[in-house]
Amino acid sequence: MIRVEQLVQRPGRRTANMKKTILLVEDSKVQKLAGEKLLHRAGYLVLLAGDGEEGLSLARESRPDLILLDLRLPGIEGEEVLYALKRDPLTQQIPVIIVSDQAASNSAKLKASGAADYFEKSRFLASAEGEALFLGMIERVLRESESRSERAKEILPLARRQGA
Repeated sequence: MIRVEQLVQRPGRRTANMKKTILLVEDSKVQKLAGEKLLHRAGYLVLLAGDGEEGLSLARESRPDLILLDLRLPGIEGEEVLYALKRDPLTQQIPVIIVSDQAASNSAKLKASGAADYFEKSRFLASAEGEALFLGMIERVLRESESRSERAKEILPLARRQGA
């Protein structure tokens, strides 16, 4: 596991070709290991949390580029972690993909609460095609987040000028 202190970066110091940091919040050791291996192979820096409380703490401390969040966690459930992340000014802009073994029946509710997307674990554990779909989703969500961030940077100076 990578230590958080090694990953905390100052704003503006990241180069365009550096890989992103992903926080994986998962209590299952088997699924955590599988996710970590897959993400490392894809070139991501990976932070691991075994429960909701640790996930919230690491998210606030390290501000990863993306959070992969299980719903069934010991202590604070994943849905509560999502709500807490989206209410916190330090973490509300970090995209969160729900990765769960629960059916996607409540995915619309989770997306309305701030989740960027929803992926069923069984799909990425089942095949290379599932892994490719999962990694594709991660890349898409990261691109969308980066695009929103760039637009916000462009809009902010305009808003300041209009308000002055």
